Amino acid sequence: MAAYQFHKSILREYDIRGIVGETLHESDARALGRTFATVIARGAGKAHPVIVVGRDGRVSSPSLEAALVEGLKAAGAEVVRIGIGPTPMLYFAATTLHSDGAIQVTGSHNPPHHNGFKMMQGKKSFFGAQIQDIGRIAAAGDLAEGAGSVRDEDVKGRYVARLLEEAIDNDLAVGWDPGNGAAGAVLGAVVAGLKGRHVVINEEVDGTFPNHHPDPTEPHNLEQLQHLVAEQKLDIGIAFDGDADRIGAIDSKGRILWGDQLLAILAEDMLRDNPGQTVIADVKASQVLFDEVARLGGKPLMWKTGHSLIKSKMAETGAPLAGEMSGHVFFADRYYGYDDAIYAALRLITAVVHAGVSLDTLRDRLPTMVNTPELRFPVREEEKFAVVDKVKAALAAAGAKVDDTDGVRVNSPDGWWLLRASNTQAVLVARAEGPNEAALDKLKATLVSALVAAGVEPPKF
Repeated sequence: MAAYQFHKSILREYDIRGIVGETLHESDARALGRTFATVIARGAGKAHPVIVVGRDGRVSSPSLEAALVEGLKAAGAEVVRIGIGPTPMLYFAATTLHSDGAIQVTGSHNPPHHNGFKMMQGKKSFFGAQIQDIGRIAAAGDLAEGAGSVRDEDVKGRYVARLLEEAIDNDLAVGWDPGNGAAGAVLGAVVAGLKGRHVVINEEVDGTFPNHHPDPTEPHNLEQLQHLVAEQKLDIGIAFDGDADRIGAIDSKGRILWGDQLLAILAEDMLRDNPGQTVIADVKASQVLFDEVARLGGKPLMWKTGHSLIKSKMAETGAPLAGEMSGHVFFADRYYGYDDAIYAALRLITAVVHAGVSLDTLRDRLPTMVNTPELRFPVREEEKFAVVDKVKAALAAAGAKVDDTDGVRVNSPDGWWLLRASNTQAVLVARAEGPNEAALDKLKATLVSALVAAGVEPPKF
C-alpha cells in the first residue's frame, strides 16, 4: 500500500475516532486494517495473525467494518467477524478465542455522525504510543502484504452464558435502558435468564438514537429511565453508553449513583470475598470512595484517568476491581479484568442481594459530600500540559499538599480540588469536593486563583 496519511485529529490516546465524512472515511478504515494487521503480525511473529472484528449499531459502522476487514485481509490477517454487539463482547471474544488482536468499530458515547475504532493486542489494550505508531507506519507505507481470510463466528450465545454465570436468586425489580445502543443486541437474552422482574426500554439497536443519546454520565439522558423506575415501582434502574462499556444507575427514588458511589458499593461486596485487596479509582473520584475502601479493609489506589491506563494498572498490581467516574467498571476477581457494563450491572444486583438492603439504603450509608460536576474548559492543545505544570510549580512553592498522579489533586482541610489535562481533547478538566457548600466555595476560589495566576480564564462554576 502506498503511504497513507490519517487526519491528525483522529489518532487519540485510547482509540481512533472522528467525524464520518469529514475526518473519518472508509479509506481510513481500510488503511487502519492494513497497518494494524502489520503491527500485530510483527508483534506475534505470524504471517497470518488472528484478528477479531466487531461493530456497534451506528449507521456508518457496516461500511467502515467492511473496509476495515478488507484492509486486514490485504495484510494477511485471518479475520474473525463477530457481528453487531457491545464492545465488551469483542473483549470476551478476543480473550476466549486467544486472538492476536481485535478491533471494535464503535463511536462509543459520541454523537451519531461520529465513529471510530477500539483496539486490542492480545489481551491488552492498544493505546497511547501504539496508536501514534499506526499513523507513523501508515505514512511510511511499510506494510505487510498477504492473502488473508475471513470467517463469521457467533459468540453471542457464549457471551450471554458467561454473563449469566453471575445471575443470582432475587426478587428485585430492575429497569434497563441501553439507549438504542449496541447493548440491545444481547440484553434481551441476558434479561431472559435473570430472576426477578425486569423491564427493558429502547432495546432496538438504532444508530440514530431516537429516544435519547446513550451517555449515562449526562443526567438528562437518564430522565426516561427515572420515569420508568417511578411508574413501574422498580428497585434499580440501569443504563449503558453506546457500546456498553460504561454503566449508569439510579435507585428507586430516582437518584443517580455516580461512578465512585457505584464503585464503593461494588467494592464492599467484592472485599467480603477478597479481604485486603486493592481497589483502583481514577483521580476524579470522591475521597469518600478511597476512605470507604480503607474502612472496609481494602487498599485504595488512586490512578490516572483512562480505561486503558486503568486496565494496565490492574494487570500490574493484580487488583481485582477498578473503576472510573465515567462509569467504566473493571472486575478481575472472577471475570476478565476489562470494562463490561452489563457484567457490572449483574454484579450490582449481586451486591444489593448480598447486602440484604435496598440500593437506596446502600447509597444513604455513604457519607454526604458536595462537589462540582466535572468541569471541562478549552485550552490550546500545545498549552494544556504546560498550564498544569505551571500550577503544580506554584503549589509546590506554596507548600500545598498535592497528589500529582494525573495533573494536580490538591488536598486541604476544606476538601480537595483537581486540575488535569485531558488526554483526548484540547481541554483542561477541573473538579472540587468538600463537606459543605462553604468549604466548596473556598476550594473553588483557590482553584480560580491558581488558574488566573497561570494565565488561564477559569471555568464558570
